[in-house]
Amino acid sequence: MKLTKKSHACVRLEKDGRTLVIDPGAFSEEDAAVGAEAVLVTHEHLDHFDEGRLRAGMEANPAAEIWTLKSVAEQISAAFPGRVHTVGHGDTFTAAGFDVRVHGELHAVIHPDIPRITNVGYLIDGGKVFHPGDALTVPDQPVETLLLPVMAPWNKIAEVIEYVREVKPQRAYDIHDALLTDLARPVYDHQIGSLGGAEHLRLAPGASADM
Repeated sequence: MKLTKKSHACVRLEKDGRTLVIDPGAFSEEDAAVGAEAVLVTHEHLDHFDEGRLRAGMEANPAAEIWTLKSVAEQISAAFPGRVHTVGHGDTFTAAGFDVRVHGELHAVIHPDIPRITNVGYLIDGGKVFHPGDALTVPDQPVETLLLPVMAPWNKIAEVIEYVREVKPQRAYDIHDALLTDLARPVYDHQIGSLGGAEHLRLAPGASADM
C-alpha cells in the first residue's frame, strides 16, 4: 500500500492499481480527489468536505463512488445519484479494493457552547491505516499506521500525545496540519516523538511512503 499525503487532512491510498482518497477538503489541492475510484469523507467541516473537489473527482471517473456519514450524504446524494453510500459506526464495506471499517460517532469538542456534529473514522485493511477525522477515536483493534490530527482548534499537544499512547500504533503520520507553522513543527516533532511511544513521522504534501 502506498500512502500519499495531500494538504491538511487529505490522504491518498493506492494498492494494486486502485486508489482511495480520504477527506479532500477546502484546504487540500483542487485535484485531490481526481483519479480516485473511491472517496471517504469523515464529516461535514469544510477542511474535510468540499463539494467542488468531490465533483472534480466524480467527473474525472464516472465510476467513482463516495462513502460518508449521513450529514454529508444528505448534502451530495442528489448531485451524485446512486454513487453516495451512507455509513456509520460499526459498518464494514469494500471500496476500491480496500476493506474499510467505520469507527466513531462524534466530532471532538471544540467548545462547550458549540454543538457537536457527527464524525466517523475509517480503519483500512484490518488496521493498516486509521484516519480518525476530527476525533480522538480509539479503534477496537491494533493499528499499524495512525493518521494523527496533530494540530486543530479542538486539541492540544498533551491530548495528541495521549492519543498516540492509547492507540499504540507502530507509527503515526501527521495530518490536520495546515494551521501548524514550520516554526512550530520541531516542537511538535520532538514532544510527540519522544513522549508518544510510537515512531512519529510527517510527509510534505505530495510526498509518499510505502506501508
